[in-house]
Amino acid sequence: MSSDDVSQTPQPEKSPAGVSARSGSFPRSLASARRALTDGGGLHLSAPTLRWGLLAVAAGAVTAALVTLFVTGFENETGLEAHNPGAPGHTVLDKEFGTAAKGDCLSWTKPDRSDLVKVSCGSRHLFEVAADIDMSRYPGVEFGPGSRFPDSLRLTELKEEHCVPAVQQYMNGKFDPRGRYVVGLMYPSPEGWRNGDRTLRCGLQFSGSTGTPLPSQGSAVEHDQSRVFQAGTCLGINQNLPTDPVDCAQAHAVEIVATVDLGAHFTGGPPAKEEQDKYVEEQCANAATDYLGSPEAIRDKTLTLFFDYVDARSWLAGSRKLDCMIGKGTDREGFAPITGSAKGEILINGQAPVPPPNSGRSTPAPLPGAAPLPPQPRPR
Repeated sequence: MSSDDVSQTPQPEKSPAGVSARSGSFPRSLASARRALTDGGGLHLSAPTLRWGLLAVAAGAVTAALVTLFVTGFENETGLEAHNPGAPGHTVLDKEFGTAAKGDCLSWTKPDRSDLVKVSCGSRHLFEVAADIDMSRYPGVEFGPGSRFPDSLRLTELKEEHCVPAVQQYMNGKFDPRGRYVVGLMYPSPEGWRNGDRTLRCGLQFSGSTGTPLPSQGSAVEHDQSRVFQAGTCLGINQNLPTDPVDCAQAHAVEIVATVDLGAHFTGGPPAKEEQDKYVEEQCANAATDYLGSPEAIRDKTLTLFFDYVDARSWLAGSRKLDCMIGKGTDREGFAPITGSAKGEILINGQAPVPPPNSGRSTPAPLPGAAPLPPQPRPR
């Protein structure tokens, strides 16, 4: 795997409580947010830059999962054989998989996907078919009768060769590489392959940080591709980085307080980062106040407000939305674990937060041996 396939994760700098922050890829700091969050609070906070390379984690593009995340096979013993509907006990399943065509949405509940069914794309689903490709028509003997089942590396190559362009075409050239969807590949089981099934199905799925598909509603073609969550959602924490939605009573990295629709304010081409910053920080600061009940709450809980930005590629693909998140950044480690919703009592690293005085220390005490890193380049 080349270095281009591996997302680099920069480390964060320290940010004082109560200051909004953004990174080059997830959150990055904005000094003027202190005015929105601390008016009347008597705080005079600095705003060092926070740069976390978290988008790859949030989008599920974890390095360890690059080969397995987007390559979905069927692990039941007999497989789902698109061209062998007579296989005992799998007639309905074979029909569902074998007849899945462009625009169909698929769902399942079992880990081996043996209960796969076609569903309306308006309902909860796990995979949206962008194209079905019969590899038996592929030149040469690689996919001919009696050919060997491809290994994971070859399947990944097939995804890149066939599914990436198929998804781009399906999305009319407007696929957001930073959005909620990833390119997926569904392929026959080894048993199905031995029985002659050579059909690959390319599509889109909303994938979690570990590669587990997350439910989605609505066709990707018709909806904003922004990776956003409902207010009140907490994103879990693993190695101090956000993961997937969890109950807020469990340890988590951030809590979503609102979603901002940039399309309500910017109607032309992609807005500059500075313009987004000014608008989004105000919207997120107001949303955090409404969500928590007072403008002092975020400071008293020693939390920080975070948000992303929409880059030009995402904007041109139609993505317009961003989440406002609150969490506790640490010096070098990413995020501190929080338990409980910020609307009520919370614990940070197992301890109740101590509100800072209205005058006195302006920034949290640094962790032992920790020092902020200089701003890091954003991963591409």
